[in-house]
Amino acid sequence: MSVEPLPAVLDLLAELVRGRSVATGEGFLARRAGAVLDGAGFKLTTVGWEPGREQLIARAGSPSAPLTLTGHLDTVPVDASQWAVDPWGAERDGDRMIGRGTSDMKSGVAALLVAAAQHAGRPHECRGIQIVLTAGEETGCTGSAMLQRSDLAVGGPLVVAEPTANRLVPGHKGAQWMRLIAKGRAAHGSAPELGDNAVVRLARAAVALHDHAAWPTDERFGSVTANVGLFMGGVQVNVVPDAAHMLLDLRTVPGADGSALRGTVTTLAGEGVTVEDYVVLPVVDTQLDHPFVDLVRQALVLAGQDAEPQPPARFFTDASVLAALLAEDGGAPAPTVILGPGEPNQCHVVDEWCSMTKVKAAVEIYAVLINRWCATGE
Repeated sequence: MSVEPLPAVLDLLAELVRGRSVATGEGFLARRAGAVLDGAGFKLTTVGWEPGREQLIARAGSPSAPLTLTGHLDTVPVDASQWAVDPWGAERDGDRMIGRGTSDMKSGVAALLVAAAQHAGRPHECRGIQIVLTAGEETGCTGSAMLQRSDLAVGGPLVVAEPTANRLVPGHKGAQWMRLIAKGRAAHGSAPELGDNAVVRLARAAVALHDHAAWPTDERFGSVTANVGLFMGGVQVNVVPDAAHMLLDLRTVPGADGSALRGTVTTLAGEGVTVEDYVVLPVVDTQLDHPFVDLVRQALVLAGQDAEPQPPARFFTDASVLAALLAEDGGAPAPTVILGPGEPNQCHVVDEWCSMTKVKAAVEIYAVLINRWCATGE
């Protein structure tokens, strides 16, 4: 890759937003990110997964237990007809940049790239930085799940640049995604009594799951939540449907047993509905007294930001996969902090935006953090 001048963070963010990456095309953005890091002396590796969806791993300094910063390059889909502006236009309006992925989470990716390149580009004895940019996070961390421990330099802590409005978040919920399938018996639409309507059965299950309020709770993480995210069934209007399927998104908390949750879903769904897991991601929970949390708090203070830890995030991140991969042999998952400039309430919404002021502030936060990482033995 050719060496090029370091881009301004907002220009880089606009480039990333304009690069459409809805469950495809992350490889193009990984190469663009690699070009930014290559000029600063990073050693680059791309990890293949699916065509056009390569993931980037970049390292500078010592390969022994580096500080890892990570972000994902994919976004959720968008219905452009609902937006007031072009979702891929990276339009600027006052302090806001508007576009799919601005908050979730290309702003965090742009900020960490600029900060890491600035740090590695100055002569010094670098303790070690590792950048991991993934594909397929929005579909259940399917990209990071393809990474091997041997792909990474392990043993160090992890910063996830997901949207926290530059606040320190030391953990997040897990996820248990389930597939529910109902089978029925087809019949003519004019004689529904001769059939067994699978859509009706599964619809009753969907309502029961939506209305259920007795999910397990945790004092810090709150309650398990359930969202009916996708529902499909039938072949055409004049045929009693003989099959239907539904995808259910549970967000889990410490102490919530996966088998027990699946049992609750099975009971609520009722007879004639099968239930199976298809994505299971663990909770991430770093203790507030961990030295790495203290290091991040120091960096936030030096950068003029609020350093008080916030409650765990309701979303999951690639840390559900990476924290275990980065662990020392036989050790606990890597200490993890979620810290990024995007707005948490802008994830997946129409007219998604991020604060450009917070994006620029994130560059300083990451720069201070990386500098302190190199300067201390924490």
